[in-house]
Amino acid sequence: MTSAQVKRNVLQQIDGFLQSMGKSIHSYNLIPIGFSYENIENETRELRAERNIVISETDLNSIQLLNEKQKKAFVVISERIYSDRPGVFFINGPGGTGKTFLYRALLADVRSKGYLALATATSGIAASILPGGRTAHFRFKFLIDIFDGATSRVSKQTSLAAMIKEAKLIIWDEALMSKKAAIEALDDLLRDLMNSEEIFGGKVVVLGGDFRQTLPVVRKGTKAEMINACLINSPLWHKLEKLQLTENMRAKLDPSFTQFLLKIGDGTQETDENDIVKLPSSIVVNYNNETDAIEKLINIVYPEFKDPSKKLHCSQNRAILTTKNNFVDEINDELIKKFPGDLAEYLSYDETLNENHQSEYIDLLNTLTPSNLPPHRLLLKLNAPIILLRNLDPAEGLCNGTRLIIKSLSKNVSCAKIAVGDFCGKEVFIHRISMQPPSDEQYPVPYKRTQFPIRLCFAITINKAQGQTLDFVGIYLKEPVFSHGQLYVALSRAKTASAVKVLIRPTYFDESCTDHTKNIVYKEILKASQITLSGHHA
Repeated sequence: MTSAQVKRNVLQQIDGFLQSMGKSIHSYNLIPIGFSYENIENETRELRAERNIVISETDLNSIQLLNEKQKKAFVVISERIYSDRPGVFFINGPGGTGKTFLYRALLADVRSKGYLALATATSGIAASILPGGRTAHFRFKFLIDIFDGATSRVSKQTSLAAMIKEAKLIIWDEALMSKKAAIEALDDLLRDLMNSEEIFGGKVVVLGGDFRQTLPVVRKGTKAEMINACLINSPLWHKLEKLQLTENMRAKLDPSFTQFLLKIGDGTQETDENDIVKLPSSIVVNYNNETDAIEKLINIVYPEFKDPSKKLHCSQNRAILTTKNNFVDEINDELIKKFPGDLAEYLSYDETLNENHQSEYIDLLNTLTPSNLPPHRLLLKLNAPIILLRNLDPAEGLCNGTRLIIKSLSKNVSCAKIAVGDFCGKEVFIHRISMQPPSDEQYPVPYKRTQFPIRLCFAITINKAQGQTLDFVGIYLKEPVFSHGQLYVALSRAKTASAVKVLIRPTYFDESCTDHTKNIVYKEILKASQITLSGHHA
């Protein structure tokens, strides 16, 4: 191998690392004189990782286990894939109808035949459940706070563009959580890459979701703005082929709870004039005072905190869900203190982008905890569950939304074990990086934070939990839900009523109100999606 070839290979590896984190070798002026970007960028680590995804025998065998509606969808989609005909589908179905089961079967089938299939989802947690899954905004290089008319930042000359062009199948789960602008940007990107005026460039694209679940987040938006941002109000919606999954696999475990969930999701469970609904007493934790009630909920969800003889790994697929990030932080702060072991404290370095503002704002910056950043004061213990907040190295399983368990701690590097997904059990190193808050959140001055890109995840927001199934879920409603589908999402993360406990803080002290809470359902969305309130096509 010549020195030029060695240099090119090294530069390719550097570029691969940078691309896995959303940058490129261009970002740092690392291309030597005599080299062009096209010389360097060949098959990146990300593309090699896609080609080398290990196909699970379980996923391949699941093709034989599909129920009637799943099988119909599988056959229709597969026929388009292997006949090289365009097909853009929307798979609708409530939680428990096996959307993820179907996606995994499709991905395994396509990949087993030697083709590329790209798995994406709107949220990091939902993406981590799919083999090779990535968040859609990372995979297709969209702005997180995307706006109407925005475009992808994928250049035609990159290996990412080549990978997208080569893909036989693209899956986007939890698509209804994304703004229609993001779906439209994917349509524009694929038309551009494929040099085609056909919808999504003539490729086979599968979008999925449940209209009973949460809608796109429009910061400080009105109900009308949130509905308008939804995929159903895009011109693309009427061009999608709709496939409905109706057989609820969870119903066999707890049929009455499944029916109750559908009524919550459809907005047909009896409410008063303020949309207040009564929950079954069997799932409610009695509220007497704040401290005792939270303690009771914690001990139910995480029994090993009270009884050290119980194994710590029990907590890996359990969570307390709540409505807002500041409530999540309160619970995580309380739980890490109760968690066995020695507490380690890590303080971030916060700096203004304009160095002239540093001394004036440093104390204020330390008090801020934006939704996509770790806290200034990060408290950790060995074996505590954490969630990753950035795509550090997707090819090695380090994606935004990946859940891990802390295995060792040092000043600038932490070792953790991946807790879920294809890389479950793999030990990885996490280092401090610089991060900036979302551009659509208003702060007194632009700044960046250098910290480990992680948060504790004993508790997470309801929206972040969408797409995953938990062994046990506690729901802490310090305040009522504030948006369409949140109560339904929270209650439907577990398979049975016996695996759900809800703590409702009354708005005023009245014991009779501890089993009543708000349920927000935008019935306009359900009607517009042509789904009747019983869950079938209109």
